[in-house]
Amino acid sequence: MELKPKTVFDIFAQINKVPRPSKHEEKIIAFLQNFAKKEGLSCKTDECGNVLISKPASAGMESRDTVVLQAHMDMVCEKTSDRQIDFENDAIESYIDGEWMRARGTTLGADDGIGIAMALAVLTDKELKHGPIECLFTRDEETGLTGAEALQSGFMTGKYLINLDSEDEGEIFIGCAGGVNTEIEFNYFEQETDRNMMALRIVVDNLTGGHSGDDINKNRANANKILARFLYNAFNKYDLNLISIDGGNLHNAIPRHAEAVIAVPESAKHDIRVDFNLFATDIQNEYHATEPNAEFIMESVEMEDHCIDDITAYNLIGALHACHHGVYEWSQDIPNFVETSSNLASIKMTEPGKIKIVTSQRSSTQSQLECMSSTIASTFTLAGADVTIMDGYPGWKPNPDSALLQVAVEKYRELFGKDPVVRAIHAGLECGLFSEKYPNLDMISVGPTLRGVHSPDERLLIPTVEMVWKHLVAILQEI
Repeated sequence: MELKPKTVFDIFAQINKVPRPSKHEEKIIAFLQNFAKKEGLSCKTDECGNVLISKPASAGMESRDTVVLQAHMDMVCEKTSDRQIDFENDAIESYIDGEWMRARGTTLGADDGIGIAMALAVLTDKELKHGPIECLFTRDEETGLTGAEALQSGFMTGKYLINLDSEDEGEIFIGCAGGVNTEIEFNYFEQETDRNMMALRIVVDNLTGGHSGDDINKNRANANKILARFLYNAFNKYDLNLISIDGGNLHNAIPRHAEAVIAVPESAKHDIRVDFNLFATDIQNEYHATEPNAEFIMESVEMEDHCIDDITAYNLIGALHACHHGVYEWSQDIPNFVETSSNLASIKMTEPGKIKIVTSQRSSTQSQLECMSSTIASTFTLAGADVTIMDGYPGWKPNPDSALLQVAVEKYRELFGKDPVVRAIHAGLECGLFSEKYPNLDMISVGPTLRGVHSPDERLLIPTVEMVWKHLVAILQEI
């Protein structure tokens, strides 16, 4: 399939050669700085590492208001269990699959590499007529919005901002949810395992996963929740020890993989395998539409000398089983729009004696966000854990009277003969933080169609890139 616009896809290919995991954006920062230097454009970088590249107005358009094109430079680095890659040094290997672009066994990085590519393509376009343009590239969006949080007033000067981090062509976003992480820590002591018991490794793998905001309403399974559900039932039936547990990775990704090692009496080895097979069948039936590739493994492993003490293990599994995951409240104003949700994101044995759990809450209503995080906190507090509600980020309140929105809707209608969908998104966009420091900034968010973001199934619908490009060009020429 022909990749159009060629300039956008050529730049995207260059970007995917540059490693850019969250919190390790040094190489992409250097790439952007060198890009500006090569194009002879003004470039500045703040203390956090945010990069701003400025392009003067076309002749005769100097009096127009400045437009900021904004994208984040980091990407979620997820891979399939059989894929070998060093995300801090290796390139992303993309390929074409019909109308889609994918990556081999990893996230594609179109979130938000394709946004960067579009902004840079505008900077290189000598034919496009436009007013003054600033391109803002923020770091560490995916793991805390820290680039946008650190942005200082006055770093950019635009009146309008077009965020290029949306995932549905034909939709213009004018609002987003706020979010917060609630982190939990269990302290345990090691007790000796019974050497007459046998050790079993239990694995839930190859789930669909996805974005913990935009995909939270799609009834996809959470590997942590499934594992906890089985373990909770097993704890109440068998005399077992919990040796280790691990699941999920990123706070903003629905977990695809979780595993635990347990010890059970030799006399229970047959019954617990039967139970696990029946349990796997139940889960496959429950999630037959969203998890067709789910895998369930129970295998014998070498016995360890120590395990988590029984009381902590039982409280941990009980709290994980009770912890809410998924949609919590639907909007009363916008049909079929998620207002509040929570994601049981990761379970890690970070060091001897400690188990850390990360959960992520989102809501477009601040009071509900606080309610959701306190609900999660109370679940684990009752189980004896230490709970910390982290600093969150604000939502972005919609402005239906936006002048930029009116131009965007009008130009979309002229280009494609239909009205775009104007809505808010149940995910964190940096626009919420921008609005705090630039309260008069007029903003919208657009982007090509992406699916499976934050998972190795991430894919970009190729024809929509050209549609968004044409729309972006039309807005820049008009605004």
